[in-house]
Amino acid sequence: MKSLTRRNFNTLTAKGIGGAALLSSVPFACAMGANQDKKKLGIALVGLGSYSTYQLAPALQDTQHCYLAGIVTGTPEKEKVWANKYGIPEKNIYNYQNFDDIANNPEIDVVYVVLPNSMHAEFSIRAAKAGKHVICEKPMGISVAECDAIINVCKEAGVKLGMGYRLHSEPYTQQVKEFVREKTFGDVLFVSADAAYRSTGNPEQWRLDKKLSGGGALMNMGVYAVQSAIYGTGENPISVAAQEFSTRPEYFKETDETITAQFKFPSGAVGNISTSHNFNANAMYVSGTSGWFRLQPANNYGPLSGVTSNGDVIKFPHESQQKLQMDDFARHVLFDEPNKAPGEMGKRDMIIVEAIYKSIANGGETISLDFEPGFGFGG
Repeated sequence: MKSLTRRNFNTLTAKGIGGAALLSSVPFACAMGANQDKKKLGIALVGLGSYSTYQLAPALQDTQHCYLAGIVTGTPEKEKVWANKYGIPEKNIYNYQNFDDIANNPEIDVVYVVLPNSMHAEFSIRAAKAGKHVICEKPMGISVAECDAIINVCKEAGVKLGMGYRLHSEPYTQQVKEFVREKTFGDVLFVSADAAYRSTGNPEQWRLDKKLSGGGALMNMGVYAVQSAIYGTGENPISVAAQEFSTRPEYFKETDETITAQFKFPSGAVGNISTSHNFNANAMYVSGTSGWFRLQPANNYGPLSGVTSNGDVIKFPHESQQKLQMDDFARHVLFDEPNKAPGEMGKRDMIIVEAIYKSIANGGETISLDFEPGFGFGG
């Protein structure tokens, strides 16, 4: 097997494999020119749970265009711990009650909302009204109406809005998009995407509380599967039919445990997705008229891995996906580079999530989806 690496990229280009993944890895400083003197953006993390603690805060120690400037937490004991660990001044530490005072803090440019799903809309809107750019973790909200509200307030406030969709900034996903765009394996006929893990330890966690989560596996891991199906075809779906399965109702009392769904796309391609909080799955597979490719794992924090039908191994040096994602958003704000994961992408995914839940409620009915061409696709 050959390996798809940056080192042998020029040779592989002759086979039709494009250069977007390579170019994304070139240090941005090489191309910044006169923009090199622009400041880094200060980011405040809202919610200091495991994702902020073990992924975002460490990643912000290595970012080039942004840094950890502040925190917002409802747990007073965390304030001193984070202040000491990251050198955060007291004036940049907020709680949920005085959060709106962040409007008067010029050191904070971006607010990253990392709270339970039901709180995304409230704090994204409050951040925008405070004049701060917004990154919202997935899912964007617990309804399409909440997504619309966030988008509208950000536009009215003149601030940038991005989704915490880390995979759009990492090279394996960029390579998938390149394969599809360049038809490296012909026209896409079929895509499958699986995103799941087994939850056993804590039935009281917020992800299993529908008031906080808005849903179960679909609202959590399912977003990755939906996304994989879309960039694995390069199209938004035109219909979806879905099914729900429950084998542990004593544990998953309020939220969906396992969901499968079938998509149809404008080109005639079809797709299957599965998502669950009851088994482990992490893969995407795309079959075209002249070959196939697979990522497995496809949606965890990395390193990812892939193979193709022509014997190539898809392999890139591992970097923090969160670091790449936050630097991409910072470049969007600072240098007006394309927004890889705009708010419209989060809204599109929630439209699909709502359609899946509707299909399940109607016994697996096929639900039509109507998107404008390219709606929700980032830069």
